Amino acid sequence: MNLPSESPQSEAVRLPSLRARVVSHVLLPLALTWLLGTAVIVGVAYYFAQTAFDRALLDDAYALASRVRLQPQAKVQDTPPALMLELSNSEMSTVLFDRSEAIYFAVLRPDGSVLAGHPGLRAPKPVGKAQSRFAEISYQGKNLRSVVVVLSQPAPFEVVVAQTLGSRNELLHSVLMYSVIPQILLLLLLAVWLRRVIGQELSPLTQLQLSINQRDALDLTPVPVPTSSSDLAQLGRATNALLARVNHSMQAQREFSGNVAHELRTPLAGIRALAEYGLAQHDPVVWREQLQRITVSEARASRLVEQLLALALSEESEADLSTEAVALDAIVQDTVLRYLPRADAAGVDLGVLGLEQAPSQDFRVQGNAALIEGILGNLIDNALRYGRAPEGSVSTVTVELAVSEATVTLSVVDNGLGLSPEQCQRLMQRGVRGQASQQLGQGAGLGLAIVAKFAEVMGVYFTLGAVPGGMGLRASVNFQAAP
Repeated sequence: MNLPSESPQSEAVRLPSLRARVVSHVLLPLALTWLLGTAVIVGVAYYFAQTAFDRALLDDAYALASRVRLQPQAKVQDTPPALMLELSNSEMSTVLFDRSEAIYFAVLRPDGSVLAGHPGLRAPKPVGKAQSRFAEISYQGKNLRSVVVVLSQPAPFEVVVAQTLGSRNELLHSVLMYSVIPQILLLLLLAVWLRRVIGQELSPLTQLQLSINQRDALDLTPVPVPTSSSDLAQLGRATNALLARVNHSMQAQREFSGNVAHELRTPLAGIRALAEYGLAQHDPVVWREQLQRITVSEARASRLVEQLLALALSEESEADLSTEAVALDAIVQDTVLRYLPRADAAGVDLGVLGLEQAPSQDFRVQGNAALIEGILGNLIDNALRYGRAPEGSVSTVTVELAVSEATVTLSVVDNGLGLSPEQCQRLMQRGVRGQASQQLGQGAGLGLAIVAKFAEVMGVYFTLGAVPGGMGLRASVNFQAAP
């Protein structure tokens, strides 16, 4: 049993918001850094506090050691010296006074016997030449901090002083509390402030999202571009650029559909009328005439479909068109040979001029062979249709090639009636037909528009104007010479 997949909306709901991700990415490193800094501060503070406590403990040990004296010598001079601690109980309380901690001490002879103090109080002795040593010991079920001082005057002896750890632990807790808790509070306040500020900074992004979500599918007008930051402004501009490209593509599709619907209506209706008229007749001669007319109408419709498809394909391939070095003279020769039978049938002198003026390699241009062939074919077709000379003159259509330092110019020249500059400008627009086209009842106003579009796609310069010093029309395309 196949379970329905989750919608993108439900999947997006489970994902964390951008604000939460930014806040977490900022606070986590900051919290770790602060905690590490707090641990270092607490460690340093505790170390110096321990040093101060140990110094006080060592001072107590030296204070006790300073009150150790030799007993008066016995009459027997060869007896070993005896030590004594010259401290009364009140003096002992003064030397070892502490309001919050219990202090233990012991004065030991070299053999380990107790001279004074608490029996059983022992601690690790100093190592090497050291006179004192601190250590953690356990005495009477209590954990103590101890110091051992070894002295040799007036006779060898040891002093052990130990103290309970209440004050030290309390100090450590105080340092932790007064260091960590304020840091945590500051971190929480910073998190609230960052969440608020980041939410304000990202609010234009939310507005942009709402603006896009609330739009109709056909509304491709630019969205308001947020200006709070360069990143959001770039996102808004990129979104508007995408909408512009989609709008351009949809306009091209609408224009293509409109052109197909409008331009094919007339030839298809004519073909249908001719077929119905022929079917209503019984004379084979009439049938032949109608079939010939149907053939002419079908050729016109096919030509129109080819032009519309070529125009649509050129607009679709505008973004990713690749150009290369193309032999322009070979394209001219092939295209002229293809149109030569039609020109002979129409009584038009079709020729080429300029091929003999330069070597073949000089006619290599940077462009697309299919688009160049489409440009030349449409220009020749337009000249054969509408570039007829006045009555009594021979109609000529000449394809000219001219080479300069960095450009190669391809021109199609006829000796017809010509056009004014305003008419030339209008005829390069899609769907605009000239007077000759209207009089002859043919053409869809797409030929020169296709040439202009192909030239624009390849990045070449297309001009349309009168022939200098005479009648006719010159259509020229300037190509960049291939390296």
